[in-house]
Amino acid sequence: MGAFDLLRIANTSLGMHQTWLDALANNIANVNTATRTSEKAFQGQMVIAGARPDGGVEVAGVAYSDPIGRVVNDPDSPLADADGNVRLPEVDLASQMSQLVMAQRGFQASVQVTKNAQDTYTAALQIGR
Repeated sequence: MGAFDLLRIANTSLGMHQTWLDALANNIANVNTATRTSEKAFQGQMVIAGARPDGGVEVAGVAYSDPIGRVVNDPDSPLADADGNVRLPEVDLASQMSQLVMAQRGFQASVQVTKNAQDTYTAALQIGR
């Protein structure tokens, strides 16, 4: 492993975790987005991470939750059908919040690896002075 491989790998992790955080933020923001029962529900995004051949990590894809969602009785909603039902997304807020903590910790760990590598490289450069 070369001297700068650590920085490259940490950088790929930062990118993947940022994408994961963005998807989670979008899901959390839309967890209560109601639609008419005749329309599709908001589709939550689930980021799929994959290993890169060079040791890094990448976004291998994005999976989406079921557009059918769940039908909930909310007769006060302006979007309610004749039976008083609306369609909500199939996004579990508790799960999204748990994943948010994991994604934040992963991002923070990648930042710390980058800072430690920078400090190490700076110290190594100071030796020659």
